[in-house]
Amino acid sequence: MNILTTRATLVALSVLTLVALTASSSAQQQMAPAAPAPSTPVAQQQTAPAAPQPPAEATTPAQSPSAAAPVASQGTQDVSAAPAEGEGKKSATIAGLKELSPWVMFWNADIVVKAVMIGLAFASLVTWTVFIAKMIELTVVQRKLRAALAKISDVRSLAEAQFALGAKGSVLSTLIAAAMREGRLSAGISSDAGIKERAASSFAEIVRAEGRRIRVGMGLLATIGATSPFVGLFGTVWGIMNSFIGISKSQTTNLAVVAPGIAEALLATAIGLVAAIPAVIIYNHFSRVTKGYLELVGRASGAAARLLSRDLDRTNVSMTGGAHSRTAAE
Repeated sequence: MNILTTRATLVALSVLTLVALTASSSAQQQMAPAAPAPSTPVAQQQTAPAAPQPPAEATTPAQSPSAAAPVASQGTQDVSAAPAEGEGKKSATIAGLKELSPWVMFWNADIVVKAVMIGLAFASLVTWTVFIAKMIELTVVQRKLRAALAKISDVRSLAEAQFALGAKGSVLSTLIAAAMREGRLSAGISSDAGIKERAASSFAEIVRAEGRRIRVGMGLLATIGATSPFVGLFGTVWGIMNSFIGISKSQTTNLAVVAPGIAEALLATAIGLVAAIPAVIIYNHFSRVTKGYLELVGRASGAAARLLSRDLDRTNVSMTGGAHSRTAAE
């Protein structure tokens, strides 16, 4: 019995020893990764690649508040940056719209729209040139004709009228010269009615020529006043077509993209109206002034015809008086 008890005790001790050794080895295996290997050099530790960071879900509860703080601050910065960016775009758009001056719009316009604007500007320049030239011309000729009519108001013959007028060039001088020429060419003809008829025909030709001369430039004013709005409208249509083509290419209907092209197109219409409205007003003004001047020319023609009639009557009276004196002497 003692021998069996001794053997059982030895077996139990050996089993307990094996269990203790097994537990100690497993504990050392679990503690080994946490401690650095003592044989690793310091240089290798410095050059070793960094271990990959654990994912965001693997963070411990103690680290999650510190990680959430930068994310919140970044979101705040994005929210504050968005209005600033929108304000910058708005200010850039406003600055672009402020730059839409007529000069800038002209230089940014299409070549066809530019040609239309230049043509209309030249037409406006021609309008004001004609206005200044015709105003000076009509003022001068009206003053000269009124002065000439005042000078011959008391004369008795064509010769006296020609002497009173002198060498000053006026339509009345031309009419008197035509009357004297017809009287000279009709010398020896006893029919006074024929002489007066031929003189009236000459007077009518002189009046028509004077009317054509005084209306020079007015046809140009009428043409500019009638066609300038349509030329400007052509430039507007062309510019709007280009604007729609630009919209289709950019695939946007933003006002900053559409406004410049439409403004350039409308500028052509504005210049057309600027050229047409003064041309129409100036044409109507000169029509009234020209009509008044042609009435003065008609008065001059009548004055020349009356002087011619007086000269013919005097000639007839002198011839009749001479014949009566010859008959009485016989």
